[in-house]
Amino acid sequence: MLANLPYELQIALRYTSAQRRSERNPMLSVISLISVSGIALGVAALIVVLSVMNGFQKEVAARMLSMVPHIEVMDERGGLPDWEQTLAQARGNPAVAGGAPFVTLQGMLLYDETMRPVAVQGILPAAEKTVSSIAGRITGGTLDDLQPGRFNIVLGYALAAKLGVKAGDKLSLLVAPQGASTTAWAPRRQVFTVTGTFNVGHNDYDSTVALAHIDDARSVEQLALPTGLRLSLHDLHQAPRVAQELSASMPQELMFRDWTRQNEVWFAALQSQKRMMFLILVLIIAVAAFNLVSTLVMKVNDKQADIAILRTLGASPRSIMAVFMMQGALVGVIGTVAGVAAGVLVAMNVHVIMPVVEKLIGSKLLSQEIYFLSSVPSDPQWQDIVMIAGVSVALSFVATLYPSYGAARINPAESLRYE
Repeated sequence: MLANLPYELQIALRYTSAQRRSERNPMLSVISLISVSGIALGVAALIVVLSVMNGFQKEVAARMLSMVPHIEVMDERGGLPDWEQTLAQARGNPAVAGGAPFVTLQGMLLYDETMRPVAVQGILPAAEKTVSSIAGRITGGTLDDLQPGRFNIVLGYALAAKLGVKAGDKLSLLVAPQGASTTAWAPRRQVFTVTGTFNVGHNDYDSTVALAHIDDARSVEQLALPTGLRLSLHDLHQAPRVAQELSASMPQELMFRDWTRQNEVWFAALQSQKRMMFLILVLIIAVAAFNLVSTLVMKVNDKQADIAILRTLGASPRSIMAVFMMQGALVGVIGTVAGVAAGVLVAMNVHVIMPVVEKLIGSKLLSQEIYFLSSVPSDPQWQDIVMIAGVSVALSFVATLYPSYGAARINPAESLRYE
């Protein structure tokens, strides 16, 4: 099989496999090993980092969506007049799975001497179960405890901790009345009973959001209509497309906002960080790849007699250049394959490796208060792996151009003079 390969590739394979047996320059084997190891380490690091960032984005998005609807529908004229009819029209789209009305109040919660800002979401418990998973994240009570007229409330666990309340305690909700004048302003006050807490794993919601029955929330604000309608989809990734379809097929006064737009700044920031991290870690691969320059320069000097003999036997400068380009590319491919294998292996076992690392260093690497997560998630994606491998091989190939061009310009007579 090897005999059928082009002789340039045969020589390149021979030079690559014989590096450890180089007698004229034993440092070649060490430098070559460093080049391969550097490429492998850079590729593995980039795969692991991007996999962790993908996992972080996926995990946090999933936790966000336990509170954030896939699509939010509101009427530009104010409250939503007939949410049942609007939901029936939306359900005409096969992608829509369910819907629930909501009311949002901004106010302050007061307990003893402690006051905290809060966004109270008035919900219809039976319908809310079709659009979010919040019912399964409540402790100390259930979503069904939110009955109209009883003024019960469920707090985010972090908000409850800041207020120092527990199930059964009573607290006051202070809400600014709509249209209040600046000369005579008096907040509305309503006493609520805490029936439980929820934990969605996202500090922004756990520390600022509370749930109440929609009728109770409307009575506090004296609203005649719900604020809007939340929709859930069979496939959340289709939310932008479905929102456009609903906007085109339903009354023009309705406004549709999908979950990617509601958290646009957060996702844009994460994507920007991911791109910057990719560029920074690509520099590691670039440094390792350009170590091939020194390796191949030394190899060319070590093989000047071989090059001269090949030239006298009829090899063209282009063929000599091809030999060393193929050799450098082989080193790059070997390092890339090793890096991909190591990176994928680590990325798929981060949940096992990180507890061991934390135990060795004696501290937690991930603060739940800052990152919303207590363990490191990982989601290796083949698109990222292919892109990383392609960049690594491309940089390795570019690094071979200069020394290979130098090898092609060697004068056979000068090289053989001192042999």
